[in-house]
Amino acid sequence: MTATAASTAPAPAGAPAPAVRRSGARTSAWIAVMAVVLAASVTLAVTIGSADLHPLDVWRSIGDHLGLSSSSLSQLRDGIVWELRLPRVLTAAAVGAALALCGAVMQTLTRNPLADPYLLGLSSGASVGAVAVLILGIGRLGLPVAAFAGALLALVVTFALANRRGELAPTRTVLAGLAVSYLCSAATSFIIFWSATGDSYREILSWLLGSLGAASWTDAGIASSAVVVVGAVLVSRARTLDAFAFGDSTASTLGINVNATRWTLLTLVALLTGAAVAVSGAIGFVGLMLPHAVRFVVGSGHRRVLPLAALAGASFMIWADTLARTLFDPRELPVGVVTAFLGAPAFAVLLRRRRVGR
Repeated sequence: MTATAASTAPAPAGAPAPAVRRSGARTSAWIAVMAVVLAASVTLAVTIGSADLHPLDVWRSIGDHLGLSSSSLSQLRDGIVWELRLPRVLTAAAVGAALALCGAVMQTLTRNPLADPYLLGLSSGASVGAVAVLILGIGRLGLPVAAFAGALLALVVTFALANRRGELAPTRTVLAGLAVSYLCSAATSFIIFWSATGDSYREILSWLLGSLGAASWTDAGIASSAVVVVGAVLVSRARTLDAFAFGDSTASTLGINVNATRWTLLTLVALLTGAAVAVSGAIGFVGLMLPHAVRFVVGSGHRRVLPLAALAGASFMIWADTLARTLFDPRELPVGVVTAFLGAPAFAVLLRRRRVGR
């Protein structure tokens, strides 16, 4: 066989095409870069604050507590790293990853580019459950359960309102979600007005605006576990989400049970939203902006979008929270305010560049 014939011969059956290999290599490179950015963000964010620390101090403390090395840090500096800053930074990372994942999935399932974890009333439902727990004084360990129950109940009500002849039309689902969101917000306001006093009122108000000031290792564990477990399931359904991106008819043609699959995936979104809201309160814009930014860079394939959105959301939330706690030190801004200030201009630029709506 001549060189020319060899070069034009078809690839063996089952062999990945060069374009697919290049796409996979590009995705792996982006994931590696974003993982490095996330690790650097965690390290640097822990060093920033009223007590300055060296990046090596962070890793010395981590190594000491994990039994990997013996640290020479003073008890005070080790406490600042391990007990105060690191749990908060890791919680911020997990919350950012959760919200970005939820936004990416919901934008696909509802075929609405403006969808985020709050579109279907999930966040408002989670807020009702969490505020009830705070008022009753059950404790922070009850927050995740109450938040998930509230989010799931809001999802069920939204689906009941949106369901028509066994189908969930995207437009009806969005409108039903808005109605449920307003109803849950009214219920939350009523609970606060009727029951909250003194310290509980301030705690609830800070939580509703989005705050990571009380983050602990328990919070970091709850949010991180939800991200790892639910995120892995969502990534495993990446091809299903790709089919949904082309519409329900296409997904059905490919053998997907559209309604059952949508319900399953949105239940996972409710679980993830509940975990995020339980530890951080209501934080907006992350789930709206980050998935679009990732798609702009790597395309719309969900096997690429989901892990990169999670990594980007984690890094974004870390720096948003770092700004929230240091910008007006010793006073602290609600991190939800910071995400709105950072996210709105960036998303406006993204919309302009992509010429969305034309």
